[in-house]
Amino acid sequence: MTHNEALAALDIAVQPVVEAVGVDVPPASPAPGQCWIVGAEPVGAWAGQAGTLAGWTASGWRFLPPGAGWTAWAKDSGLPARHDGSGWTLGVVSAARVEIGGVQVVSDRQAAIDTPDGGAFVDPEARAALTNVINALRAHGLIDP
Repeated sequence: MTHNEALAALDIAVQPVVEAVGVDVPPASPAPGQCWIVGAEPVGAWAGQAGTLAGWTASGWRFLPPGAGWTAWAKDSGLPARHDGSGWTLGVVSAARVEIGGVQVVSDRQAAIDTPDGGAFVDPEARAALTNVINALRAHGLIDP
């Protein structure tokens, strides 16, 4: 690999920003520096390059096979694309917890909460409000269904 080829590969691999994810047909008029994540059934100049990062350079297409943990920003969707070692996922963020301003706001999923039912002294409006809260927590995946 020549020095210039190494620099072209670095431009593609370091902090990649891609035009789109899962594209099978190379663009007709790419600009130098533009990159794409090649789809599962590429054709033309991208044939045989499924799942790679395709970057256009002054010397033509350069392809980099991703490794597990590679992340690129997809301009078309505004979402991160992450390679897990076998394929790309778009917009999926995995975390052990979420912090905002240094304060933990979301942690591991908690056990299911029973929906209120029965009881002679509970106001129906309060029961309905609690049911709505529990359903919202379930819908957000914060407690088991």
